[in-house]
Amino acid sequence: MNKITILIAAIFLTSCGSKLKDSGIQGKTEQEEIAVTGKIAGRIADVLVKEGECVKKGDTLAVLDIPEVDAKKAQAAGAVESASAQYQMSVNGATKNQLTQLAAKKSALMEQYTYAQKSVDRLKNMVKDSLIAQQTYDEAYAKYQGAKAQLEAVEAEIADVQHGVRIEQQTMALGQKKRALGALQEVNTAEKERYIIAPADMTIETITLKPGELALPGYTLFKGTLPGSMYFRFTLPESELNKVKKGMEVKVHVVYENRDVPCTITLVKKLGAYANIATAYPDYEMQESLFEIQATPINIADVKNVFSQTTVTLKL
Repeated sequence: MNKITILIAAIFLTSCGSKLKDSGIQGKTEQEEIAVTGKIAGRIADVLVKEGECVKKGDTLAVLDIPEVDAKKAQAAGAVESASAQYQMSVNGATKNQLTQLAAKKSALMEQYTYAQKSVDRLKNMVKDSLIAQQTYDEAYAKYQGAKAQLEAVEAEIADVQHGVRIEQQTMALGQKKRALGALQEVNTAEKERYIIAPADMTIETITLKPGELALPGYTLFKGTLPGSMYFRFTLPESELNKVKKGMEVKVHVVYENRDVPCTITLVKKLGAYANIATAYPDYEMQESLFEIQATPINIADVKNVFSQTTVTLKL
């Protein structure tokens, strides 16, 4: 590029800047943005929207592939089934077949106990008359005590099952069931997170991932703008702050459409950083504070087709 071309370009840019400054305070169109993220990790299985598309709240934007959820759901369902059976068994107590087995066991032990008791009674008199050794009697008496203890144990077991399982055991079984149900509910909730849902009516501006790519928790998958949220943003030095007032009606000129839009000043706030300046040709003293001015269209239909980040001017 030669010197003459550079000089012409510089003159042109200076001329454009001067015209914009002369036409009023320069600003930009802005629109409220929204980001859509995922809660759990998974690979993008399918993207159901395109950039520039308008979607409604509740529409499905994408579907994640999360194989771990399916495995955990099967495990949780099995735990619920097992815990439910344990709790039901604790409530119902012993079955009819178990009671029959315990009754038969008691009958056999009763026979052993009766026989041992008769043997002890017979040997008791014989040992007094020194007809048998004391050792023989002691052995018979030990068998008698053993039979008695076994009979008492089975009677206690029968009484326990007839009166049902202890309330503490039932409470424990119920707690295990609730815990298993909670785990299953957690998995079902995670399963729903495979569907990325639009949180509000929005226009899709950016899709950050493609099918097959890994989406991590908290990673922004979609960026969009909210309909009806457009406003105009200007930067004003404190020396000109007396020219605007919140609630004041003004006209904002959309440069690329060459038309005015009736607006209301809705926000006046101090700027904390130079990077936030919206005016491309600021004219102010360095020691002056800067303020952001926001103007909102009175009729949102006036800016329905206006593009974001385009140049506008405000004449005060």
